[in-house]
Amino acid sequence: MFQTYTHLRVMLWKLVFLILSHSVVSKHTTLPLVINTWAFKEANEAAWNTLMTGASALDSLVEGCSTCETLQCDFTVGYGGSPDENGETTLDAMIMDGSNMNIGAVAGMKEIKSASKVARMVLEHTKHTMLVGDEASNFAEMMGFQRESLTTEKSKEMWREWRDNECKPNFWLNVLPDPAKHCGPYRPLKQRDLFEKNSYYSYKVDQWNHDTIGMIVISTEGHIFAGTSTNGAKHKIPGRVGDSPLPGAGAYADNEVGAAVATGDGDVMMRFLPSFLAVESLRNGLTPQEAAAKSMIRIAKFYSSFSGGLVVADKEGNFAAACVGLENFPYTVAFGDTNTTVLHQECIKEIGNKNEL
Repeated sequence: MFQTYTHLRVMLWKLVFLILSHSVVSKHTTLPLVINTWAFKEANEAAWNTLMTGASALDSLVEGCSTCETLQCDFTVGYGGSPDENGETTLDAMIMDGSNMNIGAVAGMKEIKSASKVARMVLEHTKHTMLVGDEASNFAEMMGFQRESLTTEKSKEMWREWRDNECKPNFWLNVLPDPAKHCGPYRPLKQRDLFEKNSYYSYKVDQWNHDTIGMIVISTEGHIFAGTSTNGAKHKIPGRVGDSPLPGAGAYADNEVGAAVATGDGDVMMRFLPSFLAVESLRNGLTPQEAAAKSMIRIAKFYSSFSGGLVVADKEGNFAAACVGLENFPYTVAFGDTNTTVLHQECIKEIGNKNEL
């Protein structure tokens, strides 16, 4: 009798403990979540405050990325930054809906400042995934946006300094005149034996040269949106599009598992689809930290001078970041009942053998 009574007491205390534990977890849940690349606190706060008003995860994402476009975050997002070889700024943006895998994106868009809002129009008002160039601008006009110059005195000065430096650095290979010494126009080399197929211009990523805000928003209900916005690489060849507006490269989201957003050397990242790889790694049981590291290491094994970063969140709101080619990678997050905070991720130094992945 005594043993039975003792056993019942133990069972009751275990039940009470489980109930209390569940209450603590519920009270301090990691959802909702807003997380973005780099120390863009204003963008994160704009998205978070929008979400706290009861707005949707989509509304919050667009508000966050649009804030960065307006503020010209580090001159790598929005108008007035990263002029191409002609001195023109063009914009790329993408939004992905993790509930149905739908995407809206624009690339190489000219004379329209609100790239993320136009990407939303592509998402909500077309059956397409991406619109590009002047035609994307024409579409934006039809949707009520106004054409205006994306050039500023700041971007003009960036372009003049580059021209005065004999158009260095640039993205040309195997052309005449020598792009390391002269500006164009260029023509291709005919001597095929001079072709260096493994050679590429790698721009060093840092606070002022990284080209993207990537943002993930997860609502309390578990609805996931991921998006990007950028003005691309400085002094790019006109017509170039990087990883940011490409599904699986700049961003990827799936309500069943989580989301990822990337930033850095976009010409390299788009060859590996790091955001897609990270989300699939979550699906296969890896933690956000493991998934982020796997994607970055996969790239660095092939491109030793690559620099970039990745932010990953699972559907429960657990998050992590990984990076290579930098000392550390700042990213910004607000979740549960916390305020917006900038965190710093120390970057991976040892890469290992590329045949391992």
